[in-house]
Amino acid sequence: MTEGNFVDYVKVFLTSGNGGKGSVHLHREKYITKGGPDGGDGGRGGHVILRGNQNLWTLVTFKFKKHFKAGHGAHGAKSRSTGADGEDVYLDVPLGTILRDAETNKIVLEITEHGEEKIVVEGGMGGRGNWHFKSSTNQTPRYAQPGMEGKEESFILELKILADVGLVGFPNAGKSTLLSVITSAKPKIADYEFTTLKPNLGIVQYRDFQSFVMADIPGIIEGAAEGKGLGHYFLRHIERNATLLFLIPADSNDISREYEILLDELRRYNPELLDKERLVAISKSDMLDDELMEEMRLELDNDLKGVPYMFISSVAQQGIQELKDRLWHMLNS
Repeated sequence: MTEGNFVDYVKVFLTSGNGGKGSVHLHREKYITKGGPDGGDGGRGGHVILRGNQNLWTLVTFKFKKHFKAGHGAHGAKSRSTGADGEDVYLDVPLGTILRDAETNKIVLEITEHGEEKIVVEGGMGGRGNWHFKSSTNQTPRYAQPGMEGKEESFILELKILADVGLVGFPNAGKSTLLSVITSAKPKIADYEFTTLKPNLGIVQYRDFQSFVMADIPGIIEGAAEGKGLGHYFLRHIERNATLLFLIPADSNDISREYEILLDELRRYNPELLDKERLVAISKSDMLDDELMEEMRLELDNDLKGVPYMFISSVAQQGIQELKDRLWHMLNS
């Protein structure tokens, strides 16, 4: 998936169908000249329905088409024939999609399961035909109900990635490089901050043909919880990850300090994120010798307060299989 095709926030305009009119008809056939009212009901207008699709990872299908309109219900007919319902419109969305009211920004619904269907905008009801209004005092009513009009509403579709492992770190920490090594994903990689502007997804192949999904979230900067930099634009993607992998480069001035800043940003954005399992990976560790690594271990044992950590190098392929083993155990423990 190219970065330009990753769309995770889009406004759509949805219109349901009008209900069909009820029929005004009096039954007539040979030898029956006054058979009474038999006008049928109008069909309901088409709904606009959101449907979960596990094969989609982005909202790119809504990038260029944002207006969707369901079909109108057919009018009723003679012999109490009900008009056909209007054609429903189905919008397939990735799992993890949230629908918000465009005016209030309140969450209306969310889609988390494959094949899950939820009506977003209901079609108008069809009008009742004149046979419904027959009574002892009005045996030939010559009126019927009109169909109800459909609704036109605007919504925000917002995607929160459903991944097993979320990569968390400052810009240029090596997240994209790790993702390119541990999965078959091909993220953009360069030696400057904010190379990754959109989340990248990769499938990690594990032993015995098993796998799990890893997401490279754009780098966090201090103040992201308040919306600084890319802010909430990417922090929301971390909410759906089962495990958080903190990636901090070995050449950082203060590894423990960086970890605390990252943790504090998550805490300020959503304290529930701290309930997720965490693992700290010290990247670019191929530049460390055994003596320096041992010194760092002593510091980290004291500073990380029981949070598990390990040393890896994506370029030198050091500790990659051990990282997979550790993540798999955390996901399945």
